[in-house]
Formats: sequence, C-alpha cells, structure tokens
Amino acid sequence: MLYNKIVGQQEAKGRLLKMVNEARIPHALLFSGKEGSGNLPAAVAFAQHLYCKQPSVNGACGTCTSCNKVSKLIHPDLHFVFPIVKNKDVKSSSDLIKEFREIYLQQPYISLHDWFIELNAENKQPIIPVDESNDILRKLSYTSYEGSYKIMIIWQPEKMNAEAANKLLKVLEEPTEQTIFILVSTQPDQLLPTIISRVQQIPFYNCTEKEISDALIVDYKVNAAVASQTAILANGNYGEAISLLTHNDENISFLTNFQSFMRLAFKFDGGKALLWIDENAAGGREKQKQFFQYGLEVFRDCLMYNFGSRDLIRLNGQEKQFLEKFAPFVTQKNYEQLVEEFNNNYYYIERNANPKILFMDLILKTNELINRK
Repeated sequence: MLYNKIVGQQEAKGRLLKMVNEARIPHALLFSGKEGSGNLPAAVAFAQHLYCKQPSVNGACGTCTSCNKVSKLIHPDLHFVFPIVKNKDVKSSSDLIKEFREIYLQQPYISLHDWFIELNAENKQPIIPVDESNDILRKLSYTSYEGSYKIMIIWQPEKMNAEAANKLLKVLEEPTEQTIFILVSTQPDQLLPTIISRVQQIPFYNCTEKEISDALIVDYKVNAAVASQTAILANGNYGEAISLLTHNDENISFLTNFQSFMRLAFKFDGGKALLWIDENAAGGREKQKQFFQYGLEVFRDCLMYNFGSRDLIRLNGQEKQFLEKFAPFVTQKNYEQLVEEFNNNYYYIERNANPKILFMDLILKTNELINRK
C-alpha cells in the first residue's frame, strides 16, 4: 500500500512522511479515525515506507523486495493483531492471519463487520484476549529477520479485554529496541487513558465527498454522476462507498427489514412482532447494530425531506420512494426521541444486552412515538 492509494488524509500522510524523512520515528503511534477513513491502509503504507530499500521523499518505491513483501502482508518483521472469536482452534491472531491477509488484500478499507462476516461469527463479540498479549511479547523477543524495525500493527485495540490492555501497557512503557507499535483504532475513547498517554496520535478524518467521488472514478471506472451519489451516501466512509457500489442488495434488505419494523411499530401485532424479533435476534450483533445505524440514517433523511432540504437526502431508489411515504411520521415532536432510542439500543447491543428484550421495548416505544399527535 502506497500513500497515494489512500483516499484524502493529506495532513496525516504529511506527518508520516516527515517522521520518516527526518528519522524521528516514535515507538508507539495511534492512528485514530472512523471506519472508512483509511487508518488501517495508512498503517500498512507507513510500514512499507519504513522497510523500503529505495525510499524517496514521497514514500516507498513500491517495487523493491521489501515493498513487495509488505504489500502482500508477508514481511517477516511486520506483525498483526486483530479481534478474534476464541475457540479450541483459535487462540490468537496468528491462527487467523491467512484469512485476515486475504480479506485485507481484497479490500484494504475493511470494517470489523466485514471481518466477522468473513469468519461467520456475526453473533459473537470480537475480542483481543490476554493470550494475544503473550503472543505479542513472544514475537517481539525475536531478533529482526531483516535487521530493521519490528512493527506491530494492532487493529481495533479497543477490543482488548482489561487484562490484555494492561499487559500491552507494560510493553509500551519498555519497548524492545527498534520496535514500533501502530494502534489502529475507530473508537480511541474506549482505550485506557494510560495507553493514550504513551502513544503519539495521528488523527484520520472522514473523507470528503469530492475525495471519495474522485477515487471511485479512478479506482472503479464509474461515471461522475454515480460516483457523486455514492459519495453522498457513504457519509465520509470510503469502505462504505465501495460496499454501496458492489453490494446494492444489502441496502435493499436493510430497507425491507426497516419497513417491516415500522409497520409493526405503527400498528402493533404481537404475533408478528415476536416473529420479527426472533429473526433479528438470531442475525448476530453486527447486523443488529447495522439495523440501528440504518434507522438513524432514515430518520435524518426524513428530517431533511420535511424541511425541504431534499438535495441533502442520502437515500435513493427504492429507499427514497419509501422515504417520501414515511417522512410525515417523523416530526419535530418525535425525531429527537426516535434518534435517542436507536442510539441507546446500539449502545446496549455493543454491551451484550439481550436483543429480544431490546427489540420488543423498541417496537413499543416507537409505536408510541410515531402515533403521537
């Protein structure tokens, strides 16, 4: 991965270039940014720059043996840690590095949801267990194979349990020689303050609509109109933009599910509600979180529609047709509470709350809110 393949993020890339060109490399970095900002591919690009045998002031050459190894994620001194689902066959990231490598090479703007779909583990909570910290210590105790840096990229470090986080803290305090940690986080506020205090943070911001649109035209050869509309819908997330181009059916399924929910909420039917709840409770927590995210997007566009700001509406096609009929039910009287309920349920699902109880409560509260006169 070269810097010029990362969408936007000129400020972050400039800081990374300056570090390498001035030979002032911190031993611990935190690349913080929302999903789709490019902080993971940037971490790989930074590693490639550090290992490159023929670097320029603009980054890695992209053609030397070290660059080729990093681009395939097979450099012997480059290590990865990421969330897993523990079982008798999987104890740490090392047991799934082949799968992670394959999905990353297919789509560098990978999300945690994408990763867990790959593992068929959507109904499990992703963690970085304490065993992982022991594995990190073991890998970093080895001598560098190629006489350069040992780089440890930890993707989603906020998924570490407390014991693993405390062990990592000890390594960050006393790193081995020529060791670099790159923490790639989408929710840095969930990291221990003591870890935050020991890393140099590089913020990654949402991509602009123009940056996404221009990248889609170059990378996917779509016309300007499609690229522009996709960029609007992606909401600053380049990974989501790619998904919108390649997985349109998933958005339709979200729409169908949301329509079913709202019909139940509008005119409550206990039997049908229980069937809907059972189906969605069995779908896995990542899909449940996406349902709430999708609902929040619909509520936002309803508000834009009602206030006449229709050029700001992100949904299109069948979704837009539904929006035109549904928007009158989202008013100034209930908008804030609907958003609050969906946000709260997203939070509770992340913390392992019972989805059946949450969904039933949400249907009843939504029924009250959208029928409010």
